[in-house]
Amino acid sequence: MPVTHEQFSNLRLFVHPLIQDKLARARSTETPPSQFRRLLNEVAGLMTYEVCRDLRTREETVTTPIATTEGQLLDEPITLVPILRAGIGMTDGILSLLPEARVGHIGLYRNEETLEPVEYYAKMPPDVADGVVLLIDPMLATGGSASAALTQLKKRGCSRIRLICLVAAPEGIARIEQDHPDITMFVAALDEKLDESGYIIPGLGDAGDRLFGTQ
Repeated sequence: MPVTHEQFSNLRLFVHPLIQDKLARARSTETPPSQFRRLLNEVAGLMTYEVCRDLRTREETVTTPIATTEGQLLDEPITLVPILRAGIGMTDGILSLLPEARVGHIGLYRNEETLEPVEYYAKMPPDVADGVVLLIDPMLATGGSASAALTQLKKRGCSRIRLICLVAAPEGIARIEQDHPDITMFVAALDEKLDESGYIIPGLGDAGDRLFGTQ
């Protein structure tokens, strides 16, 4: 179960040994793209179990091979929204637990001079606001891209949004708490700081490049 961080009230930090083991392996420069993709999806799946703890359910009669019984089924649409492109690297891990979920996309890239996000694509289910939205991005660095994505989701009427990241910097957490104080952030690791180029220290490197073998 994630713990609430003593400094950031909206941050839920995962300390589970399976998550920490896989995250440590993902950080290593010796991990090739194929293993990096697998590890990110596995961590995302493990985090999803707790992120979805309070999803709404309905009671329904189920017929087993022996008798009938009352069971609990999910009772609201769930939409995954990876921030392109690195967020794709966590999507399959979450879909393995939530195969009925829809997948929207938000395309943002970071202007390397201003470090501010630039949107180039957005595609959502028409009823995205009717249920929970899981916004996905491996890295929460400056927080600019995540904040912009949250703004776009709220413009579409979304009110039940959870932000899921693997690694975050304190600067990014503070940015989200300032811009979107209603949003809960689920993170596998809170790292030390950002460097002068806006990269997380120690971080994972460029998650998108490591996922797809690009530079």
